[in-house]
Amino acid sequence: MTTLHRSQIALAPLRMLLALALAGCAHIPHDSAPLPQRDVAGASLAADIRLAHDGWPAARWWTGYGDRQLDALMAQALASAPSLEVAAAHIGSAHAALDSSSATLGVELDGHADINRQRYSGTGLFPAPIGGNYFTEENVRLEARYHFDWWGKNRAQIAAAVGELNAQRASYAQAEQVLAAATAQAYFRLQGTWARLDNTERQIAIQAQLVQDQANRMAHGLASSDSAHAAEADLAQLRKQRARLQADAGAAREALRALLGADASALENLKPHALATTPHALPAHLGMELLARRPDLQAARWQVQAALSQTEAVQAAFYPDINLSAAIGLDSISYQHLLQGASRTLYLAPTLNLPLFDSKRLNAQLASARSARDEKVAAYNQAVVQAVREVAQDSLALQGLEQQLARQADATAAASAQLRSVQARAAHGLADHRSELAAQLTLLRQQDSALALTHAQVQAEVALTQALGGGYRNEAATN
Repeated sequence: MTTLHRSQIALAPLRMLLALALAGCAHIPHDSAPLPQRDVAGASLAADIRLAHDGWPAARWWTGYGDRQLDALMAQALASAPSLEVAAAHIGSAHAALDSSSATLGVELDGHADINRQRYSGTGLFPAPIGGNYFTEENVRLEARYHFDWWGKNRAQIAAAVGELNAQRASYAQAEQVLAAATAQAYFRLQGTWARLDNTERQIAIQAQLVQDQANRMAHGLASSDSAHAAEADLAQLRKQRARLQADAGAAREALRALLGADASALENLKPHALATTPHALPAHLGMELLARRPDLQAARWQVQAALSQTEAVQAAFYPDINLSAAIGLDSISYQHLLQGASRTLYLAPTLNLPLFDSKRLNAQLASARSARDEKVAAYNQAVVQAVREVAQDSLALQGLEQQLARQADATAAASAQLRSVQARAAHGLADHRSELAAQLTLLRQQDSALALTHAQVQAEVALTQALGGGYRNEAATN
């Protein structure tokens, strides 16, 4: 019998196994109520939500504030923050899982070589001259195995691994966005607190002059003790405000230091810088563009895709599994004959596994996979609703602050005009120094209110930037 005839005989059982496989598929339970994904294409904002400019944030949106200190802090945060190291480790794990899944589609090829010395029983299966003697057997062989992915199980597992990798990449971008927004907000909180501290110090200086003036007037019988006590109470209130602002500045500084993962000397050279605002950008329509620009939505979407592929892989386990193993080699009980043609060996082994009776194990695994899929879909749907709500709420907050700042500008302008009028009358002897100090104090109070609103406006700008995706663009990995 030739080698060709042996191959034909070996392939005959494979045909029979394949026929049995097609008839031996286990019943797949019906998927009764799969959870539908929410469509983000129709997401839109209310008609009354409008800002001055339309558009989306740029990738390095913080550079628009023109603050080199902020740029340097942001570069430091994005280069060495502990939160990003954790996200990077998750990406590495997802890469390893993808490589492991991809390896299942290839041909496995192994080389083996062994030698053994054995004494065969003289009363056993082999008679003399084998029985009762020692023999040394040498064996060299090359083994190959191939798994036929008839039902797409391996492809589905690879697709699930790709989805998980893309989800982790999007999660890394989300971690960057959260870190950048938190860093900017902590920095602006510190700068805003410093600006208000400077204003409060000037208020304290003027109020101290008013307290002294009241004391002098009371000494000459020109004022009552009530007015002096009221002036002292106002001074105590301003000093209380200074203490609170100093505590707020310390907390903001330490929050910024923690975000940078820096030591105690990292922020020693940080200087006060005037708060600046940028034109507020809000797209007229959100729709699918919001999905592409929000990394958390992308991560949730890829998690859904991974869960769907994993469900397909589990479902494929209901079908028969057919594999093929083969080996060629040399085997001899004498190393002198090992390399001769007569010592060659050939092995071909098709195998078939039929899922017949498994105590509902496959059903339970499929039910678990479908539940996990529905959980991912529910999380995605919730993320879509949350994203649109965040954009709407942050836009309304910023819109309201713009209106408040416009009214505050009118109040500040009125206080400034009052101060100029008092100064003009004082120059002609028509107003005393106390009136001029009171007008200065009124203007400083209005300026403090303007600083507080400007600080809140910058915080709202950063929040809206993050809600709109912070310049993120989806870059998915493929296998």
